[in-house]
Amino acid sequence: MNLPLLPRRKPRSLAIEVVEKLTQDIRGGVLPAGSKLPTEASFMEAFGVSRTVVREAISRLQAAGLVETRHGIGTFVLAQDSGPSFRVSPDQLGTLRDVIALLEFRISVETEAAALAAIRRSEDNLHEMRGALSAFTAAMEEGRDAASADLQFHQEIARATQNHHFLDLMKSLGLGVIPRTRLEAPAMAQPERVAYLRGVNQEHESIYNAIAAQDFEAARAAMRTHLSNSRDRHRRSEAGSR
Repeated sequence: MNLPLLPRRKPRSLAIEVVEKLTQDIRGGVLPAGSKLPTEASFMEAFGVSRTVVREAISRLQAAGLVETRHGIGTFVLAQDSGPSFRVSPDQLGTLRDVIALLEFRISVETEAAALAAIRRSEDNLHEMRGALSAFTAAMEEGRDAASADLQFHQEIARATQNHHFLDLMKSLGLGVIPRTRLEAPAMAQPERVAYLRGVNQEHESIYNAIAAQDFEAARAAMRTHLSNSRDRHRRSEAGSR
């Protein structure tokens, strides 16, 4: 596959450009469903970017439901459903009230998903969840956007339910499911942002530990606490803006 060189810009900007180009190729059929993406080294050479940029781009493609990484094998293009589907578009998350409504919806769905995951999870599921948590920690410590890793963690919990409807729903929501991608990040000072992400990380660990222990009640409670904290934080922001 011939990949064009891109002009060098900031790492996050480069990742977005790589994502846009690959998304165009996937949706246009240049990269058909089932095809294997080139190696990280190939992308680095073709696009003139670092390994960090490549991994961020692949993470974003995974979050968008365009590709799937099979550990030890590679990353493959997923089939794209052209039929009607439930999806939350960016213009539906333009206000704090919209984000709060989505969090209320997620609480009702993901608390039960966490409980089912605790009952049904496999060792492979735990491995993938731990990988998402490690990616979140690395992004946080390096000052990078951790939203993709955040979404991956929630998607892996949905996958662990062994009920594809939960995973299909989480994939349909995309990165918009992570509230700070729409409203929080631009307004947060760096120290505040790091403190917030550390709190999120601790909440994720509590969810993971409950699922690993197969304690479905604790998993349900940990997920409810995690999402309720985010909802309540946005409610306070909404009240403060009036």
